[in-house]
Amino acid sequence: MKNFFKWVVPGIAVLCTTLSARSQDIVDPAAQPKVFSQEGKTDLSNESVAAFTPNQKTVFIADGQTIVVSKMIKGKWTMPVTAPFSGQWKDWDPAISPDGKRVIFVSTRPLESMPQDKAQKNAHLWYVDKLSGDSWSAAKHFDAPVNVEGYNDFGPSVSGSGTICFCSRNRDGNQGIRGYYIKRLGDHYDKPKILALNGDKEIYDPFIAPDEHYIIFVSDNELYISYRKGDDWTQGTKLSANVNNGKGNFDPYVSPDGKTLYYAQDKAPGILMVPVKIPAASK
Repeated sequence: MKNFFKWVVPGIAVLCTTLSARSQDIVDPAAQPKVFSQEGKTDLSNESVAAFTPNQKTVFIADGQTIVVSKMIKGKWTMPVTAPFSGQWKDWDPAISPDGKRVIFVSTRPLESMPQDKAQKNAHLWYVDKLSGDSWSAAKHFDAPVNVEGYNDFGPSVSGSGTICFCSRNRDGNQGIRGYYIKRLGDHYDKPKILALNGDKEIYDPFIAPDEHYIIFVSDNELYISYRKGDDWTQGTKLSANVNNGKGNFDPYVSPDGKTLYYAQDKAPGILMVPVKIPAASK
């Protein structure tokens, strides 16, 4: 985004507020990550992704390869139950649009043109739209250029304008696993653009902010944050050592109020959460 600077000497800009704020870690180095738990759930080890509705009273969770849902009632998260649109096929990596009206997820369920008794070969991005109450539409497949036959897509997130970020391996001639950014243009999507947020290193699980002013992503098994810079992004800054502790992180997600980072970690007893302070978008 465009920054406005205070000129104190002709030709010299003082970048005090924005740059100093963004040079600081969004996680307090003294903060200790905690496990996100639900009432009555004793084994949380298969949980990897949490995605909350805007009021933060409902959460969709990837529990292995099934998406489950829990509700906040009387200050506690209820025992998760299978989401209405999951349970038959392998489904994971849920993401909720900032307005709460759409859930995007990864699935191997068959396309309409395929036999309906057999999963498809590739993992693709699907979505359901909210109807009323706890009801959701039938799952719908994203056509090209979001999904491409022969390639797997993972780790989706979605902004308020409908932009989708995700990762895919060896797609569009790009070797290794790469992050992608694909803008919604009215009733269709633009061609995906690669997210080069850590030099030429692989990145995955890109979480984009609702207003698109930052992306938190994984590279070399560690969490980074990158900020919007015009039509591009800054190179990622690694989060603090109490989060990046060498155990391997993935699936970052920031709560709708912007105050908590959720993420998964190798051999962790469940989804981890830690308070964050993310600088507001520059104007």
